[in-house]
Amino acid sequence: MVKIITRKYIGKQNVYDIGVERDHNFAIKNGLIAANCFNKSHSTAYGYVTYQTAYLKANYPLEYMAALLTANSGDTDKVQKYITNCTNMGIQIDPPDINRSGVDFTPTAGKILFGFSAVRNVGQNAIACILEARNEAEEFKSLANFCDRIDLRAVNRRTLESLIKCGAFDSIEPNRQQLIHDLELVYDWAQSRAKDRATGQGNLFDLLGGFSTTTNKTANNAFETAPKAKPVIDFPPQEKLRMEKELLGFYVSDHPLKSLGQIVPLLTPINLSQLGEQREETKLCAVVMLNGVKKVVTKKGDPMAILQIEDLTTQTEAVVFPKIYERISSLLQVDTRLIIWGKVDRRDEQTQFIIEDAEPVETVQMVMVELNPQQAANIEELHRLKTVLQDHSGDKEKAKMPVIGIIQTENSRKLVRLGWQFCVQDTRIAVQALQNARFPAHIKPLIGN
Repeated sequence: MVKIITRKYIGKQNVYDIGVERDHNFAIKNGLIAANCFNKSHSTAYGYVTYQTAYLKANYPLEYMAALLTANSGDTDKVQKYITNCTNMGIQIDPPDINRSGVDFTPTAGKILFGFSAVRNVGQNAIACILEARNEAEEFKSLANFCDRIDLRAVNRRTLESLIKCGAFDSIEPNRQQLIHDLELVYDWAQSRAKDRATGQGNLFDLLGGFSTTTNKTANNAFETAPKAKPVIDFPPQEKLRMEKELLGFYVSDHPLKSLGQIVPLLTPINLSQLGEQREETKLCAVVMLNGVKKVVTKKGDPMAILQIEDLTTQTEAVVFPKIYERISSLLQVDTRLIIWGKVDRRDEQTQFIIEDAEPVETVQMVMVELNPQQAANIEELHRLKTVLQDHSGDKEKAKMPVIGIIQTENSRKLVRLGWQFCVQDTRIAVQALQNARFPAHIKPLIGN
């Protein structure tokens, strides 16, 4: 880093930026210029690299994004941003696959496949062992087939559990909980067979020609007799996503917020990636996943919390101060879907979401009020609707349940979220008041029918 210690006027001079005269970003007032602070060769090199990367992204988007994800695989925030970019570009990200994945992110069949190196608890030796066994023979047909063909000294039980839980075996058996239960028996079975082979003992099925790497008679080999646990139902979808997040760092096969459908943009006109663009003190609302809770004690001894939250676009930090924490602390459980209200705060060049209220998405109810096109265009009717809502909103500090207008025509149905000032505290009272005023209205949970 160069430190400027003096400034000197040297008269008028021509200043160039990659050959363009009288157009330089580093010219300053009072006749002073910042000479030679960014020479043409440096600018040209950056410009050339920028052109190359833009060309690759435009013409080879699949390969470009796979390379970008691989190069930044150690930065969770960047990878999530690039995965969101892939979604916006129509590129699907698939979880790891025991029969298709390589070491890194790989473009394949119009998708990008997670690599084994991105899975926690799966080391380089284990990856090399899996790829070698897969290349020597055919695809893995079952968990027993996999365990029997790999070196269990390199691929231990913990590694196998991680591969199962992140979905790497889904193409073989989609019931992940069944595989976890089977693993307890199959792992010991495979270890016993490996010991027999090491001592030259073999087993009855091998002696009878039940298995051969040069034939395709796998249906009649020893793997058919491998032990299996009693049938169990699969993990719930939310649990499967939680395990994916734990082992991959991201939700890949799905996202807990996707199931909320198209109603969320009505409630949250911005997403977390746009938080830095908002003015301070502006009232905001977001639907988020709660990824982490760090409890903090103030100098006065009052508890508060710093939260890690995310939506479909990015992750960020949120703060809950003592007064609010006392009221909502019971809701702050990791892996909970929340709708949060608050404002933006900028401190030390960092943007934070200051939470003023929160509610689990499962308990959020919306007031749906139906309007025909004539009512929506009639100022008197809109004023009457405004008066009813304001008269029955309840405590302004606690009024947070949104009101959604439904404008129905013969050929279309449009949903419009009314402003924050029309939120209500008690949806039941608000709906009854609207119905009494001859506005068709009903309550709709954010989740469910």
